[in-house]
Amino acid sequence: MGVSVYTPAEAVEETGFSLDTLRYYEKIGLLERVSRNAAGQRRFSQEDIGWLCTLRCLRETGMPIATMLRFAELVRAGDHTVPDRIKLLEEHDQLVQEQIANLTDRQDYIHHKISYYRSLL
Repeated sequence: MGVSVYTPAEAVEETGFSLDTLRYYEKIGLLERVSRNAAGQRRFSQEDIGWLCTLRCLRETGMPIATMLRFAELVRAGDHTVPDRIKLLEEHDQLVQEQIANLTDRQDYIHHKISYYRSLL
């Protein structure tokens, strides 16, 4: 059976975010208030970890914090916001696709340079 409650250190390990980032995300409302144990120490739920993994994906693909906050608001508002969530994610997906195309172009250029320099040997 998997872990259902995570310490801050375990949450850091599971999500790859720093402890400072987890605190910041909680402070600005990207992460809903994390529960605490009797000693007042944060305890992350499996749901918190899943949400943080979603945030990591969005952040690593270049989504601005403000857009992530809008997405979080939509999620918390309920199922009637699903069409708005789809639209937001489709717009982000388009930006990711443009980044991929740009990187592919840059990589092609690098490959061309490598071939050119190898031809000089």
